[in-house]
Amino acid sequence: MRKTALFMLLCLPLSAQWQNIKTPNVPRLADGKPNLNAPAPRLADGKPDLTGIWNPTPKVRNIAVDLGNAGVPMRPWAEELYNVRASGALSHLEPDANCLPQGTPKISTAPAPWKLLQYPDYIAILYEAFTQWRQIFMDGRKLPVDPNPTWFGYSVGHWADDTLVVESNGFNGRIWLDQLGHPSTEQMKVTERFRRKDFGHLEIAVTIDDPGAYTQPWTAVYETTLLVDSELLEFICPENEQDIKHMAPKAP
Repeated sequence: MRKTALFMLLCLPLSAQWQNIKTPNVPRLADGKPNLNAPAPRLADGKPDLTGIWNPTPKVRNIAVDLGNAGVPMRPWAEELYNVRASGALSHLEPDANCLPQGTPKISTAPAPWKLLQYPDYIAILYEAFTQWRQIFMDGRKLPVDPNPTWFGYSVGHWADDTLVVESNGFNGRIWLDQLGHPSTEQMKVTERFRRKDFGHLEIAVTIDDPGAYTQPWTAVYETTLLVDSELLEFICPENEQDIKHMAPKAP
């Protein structure tokens, strides 16, 4: 648990390191604070503009419960593994505790902001956590068949009215979906629905379809808040790290 607390501490916003900057084109109140409830901006083609730095609002330890689900329909092996992970017995194996990628969708709910850059043919997401990135292709291509497994998968997107729908596959089966350790397999497919509710709030509904670990698809919904007058900072996971060697269980 100590390493998790350390990760949370390292991820606290450090916007004070950027002095006297103002994010352009931000509606502001009389006192100069951003009006996060103003209408969502749109591009010239009428689509919502999702560009910005987004900060996860909830601190998500259990994606199935913290975000509104009573639970998820796990297969017996997945439930057994989850229970062991949730007890803390395997916390030293959590990927991000070992400076490995958190993967999709966990990284989007981690306590660190991320920047979305929106272009006609693709969307890029830059994650402050471990200084990682992700591409979502909007050029009409299909998801790859039998791709090389990765932490973030392969993502394609399209618009359904004002909602950006992102479909991803090609995961490596090593991802913990949340801090408590809901498991995943290489069969997992993830569908994310991004909806900018107003200027300062981006709602994301994520559906997990992983027949290897769950008996049916399930969905969690979370919200992120626009972070203005700041920028992402470099976040190098193992730099001067001294704790993890003391946390892993010692061999008998």
